[in-house]
Amino acid sequence: MWEKIMRKFDKYPARISVARKIVKLGLRVDQNGKVYCEDVEISDVALARAINVDRRSIKSTVEVILADEELFEIFGNISPAGALLKNIAKNLEFGMVEIEAYADNPGILSQAAELISSHNISIRQAHAGDPELEEVPKLTIITEKSIPGELLSKFLEIKGVQKVSIY
Repeated sequence: MWEKIMRKFDKYPARISVARKIVKLGLRVDQNGKVYCEDVEISDVALARAINVDRRSIKSTVEVILADEELFEIFGNISPAGALLKNIAKNLEFGMVEIEAYADNPGILSQAAELISSHNISIRQAHAGDPELEEVPKLTIITEKSIPGELLSKFLEIKGVQKVSIY
């Protein structure tokens, strides 16, 4: 996906920033050139301020998206993934593990989930950061109850895992 997007905006760094933010936030562009988070319209000024670009960069990015069928197919169908419980897991008395790993290693999520379930712990939520959007992508798993500290070394045995934090 990112190769297609980058080709369309490669000479315009501000437009690339706008496209990345739209994807990262799960915003979508409608056929009238408006940007939405589900059914909530996001103003060009607010989005520009969040990205630290001129609002004209928002307009020009949206115009390119509307003029390109392939881009509109992508940006017209994005939807937000929902609330990430990471920052409130402790308040909700949930457990959490964050795993930093090389993105090109398949099976990290499945092996981590298997390890957690083998201790009879239910997973409430799993979120994997996109290596194209984040400098250090992390796999965050929110669990129904605390994860025992003894699993730390087991997570580190998973191929490709660099760092693990249990909260």
